[in-house]
Amino acid sequence: MSAPRLTLVGKPGCHLCDDARAVVLQVLDEFPGFSFDERSILDDAELFDAYVEEIPVLLIDDRVHTIWRVDPERLRRRLEEVTA
Repeated sequence: MSAPRLTLVGKPGCHLCDDARAVVLQVLDEFPGFSFDERSILDDAELFDAYVEEIPVLLIDDRVHTIWRVDPERLRRRLEEVTA
């Protein structure tokens, strides 16, 4: 099974997005090999329509894991579950 793909959906200049990125990167230090990318709602009309009021949004394999604030312990538990 391949490692989950994490995607942070946000936009430039969003302080909550910056906070979420920092948490995700900190947790991912414990899970090498996971894929992580970022997508801006400003570059994708579909993402804009879906998440404009909810950013940042953390997706795991294209499914919403959390909105607004990423809880490091919750993310860590989820990543442990999918790698077990």
